[in-house]
Amino acid sequence: MSVVIGIDFGTLSGRALVVRTSDGAELGTAVHDYGHGVIDEQLGETRLPPEWALQHPLDWLEVLRIAVPAALADAGVDAHDVIGIGCDFTASTPLPALADGTPLCLVDGWQQRPHAYPKLWKHHAAQEQADRINAVAAERGEPWLARYGGAISSEWQVAKALQVFEEDRAAFDAAERWIEASDWIVQQLSGVHLRNASAAGYKGMLQDGALPSAAYFEALAPGFSAVAAKLEGPVGELGAAAGGLTAAMAVVTGLPEGIAVAVGNVDAHVTAPAVKATGTGSLVAIMGTSTCHILNAERLVDVAGMCGAVDGGITAGLWGYEAGQSGVGDILAWFVEHQVPASVQREASERGVSVHALLTERGWAKPIGAHGLVALDWHGGNRSVLVDARLSGLVVGMTLATRADDIYRALVEATAYGARRIVEAFREAGVPVERFVAAGGLLRNEHLMQTYADVLGMPIDVAVSEQAPALGAAIHAAVAAGAHPDITVAADAMGAVERDRYRPAAAAVAAYDEGYRDYLALHDAFGRGDDLLMHRLKRRRAEALA
Repeated sequence: MSVVIGIDFGTLSGRALVVRTSDGAELGTAVHDYGHGVIDEQLGETRLPPEWALQHPLDWLEVLRIAVPAALADAGVDAHDVIGIGCDFTASTPLPALADGTPLCLVDGWQQRPHAYPKLWKHHAAQEQADRINAVAAERGEPWLARYGGAISSEWQVAKALQVFEEDRAAFDAAERWIEASDWIVQQLSGVHLRNASAAGYKGMLQDGALPSAAYFEALAPGFSAVAAKLEGPVGELGAAAGGLTAAMAVVTGLPEGIAVAVGNVDAHVTAPAVKATGTGSLVAIMGTSTCHILNAERLVDVAGMCGAVDGGITAGLWGYEAGQSGVGDILAWFVEHQVPASVQREASERGVSVHALLTERGWAKPIGAHGLVALDWHGGNRSVLVDARLSGLVVGMTLATRADDIYRALVEATAYGARRIVEAFREAGVPVERFVAAGGLLRNEHLMQTYADVLGMPIDVAVSEQAPALGAAIHAAVAAGAHPDITVAADAMGAVERDRYRPAAAAVAAYDEGYRDYLALHDAFGRGDDLLMHRLKRRRAEALA
């Protein structure tokens, strides 16, 4: 028997999964929570400004040291049965590092410098830089801008690099590489520096094998063209082997030296083979703290507000498209943590259920529209199709009769409306969306999933695995190790999906069509135009906290 290990590095923890290569059976798993979590308020003595979100790279190494051996023990297999390892990461999560991969934040003298740390995907403090990236590109007629739906996000790699350049030039200069975490972890495991095709294309502005020109980078800020050397490196094809596990990492992980280390990947994109969606027409939504939407197509077209279109970015030989929502599970978690009355929390505790479960039970006991609310799902900004991190959440229609479960349901519906807007954007551009496939932690809420089916007016397929990104990483590891010839063959053997798990109800579809029209009205009123109210409010907050 041969097995592979897939490791999914998420926002708050890393999960290792042991998978049999012949049929995708999940034999064992282990999770390690990051000791530093998300660093978004305080770094040592330094209070971080609004919209910051950092991580600590030692937390990622602890996943390798703790979760990998624990997953093997849980599986009851011998380490010598492992033939490969694959990793995926949240993205864009870049970090400044030396050429040998040493993170700048671990170099003496840099531990207290915020810009020396990795910037998590949800770090949104580079919006000013993203605005300039987009404006200068539009003014210069840069052809690559259309590949990103006309706008680069503040979440992506270059916007964050420009923020470091402008706010801590010494940190920028000291970094020999500005590297995605997915590539950094592969370098730690194999000793080989490669840019994976997914992160490089979607997050790093690499198109047709090239970065934007030095003249463009200089137009952003004199001297910023130096970023190109920090970004450059050979690009590894998804599913290929970056190299073999080093002797040092064999000791750390307990795995055999020399086993295949797959080229890194993005958590959303690596999920496609786990749900047998390596072909065209299936939009895969990885629904967790945020939602990423990925979709293969045979041809390249411009889709407004998308995160990118990359040749081979998901599956070799096809154009891979990405869109996303910056906040989904994060919005619901924020509401439960900060907005729910103590009486509701007590009742949930007394009944032995989660607050989420209690709010769902109450909220969906009422007819569609009974709460009288419509919301915008922009508490973390808008990733698609407006591409604006300065937008914020909104709930309209509240009265003295409004209760917590009403708002909770309205927020869920808003995230479903946001997903529908993305689906419609693809279709309007001529990119077929024939199936909607869901994976991620939010699948546990059946009322939420049924709401999505009713809002979309489409059946929803769901991942069989509760750990689809880790399974996808394992599938890539199996290909890298030679157990399967390519990703599609490996997906057919190792992936699993339940077709049409949720089907739309005609009456609900009609009712939600009305709500969606209201959502679109708010979407355009608050998200388009000049001198937007939400921009002013965020600016006022930042100035007050400065």
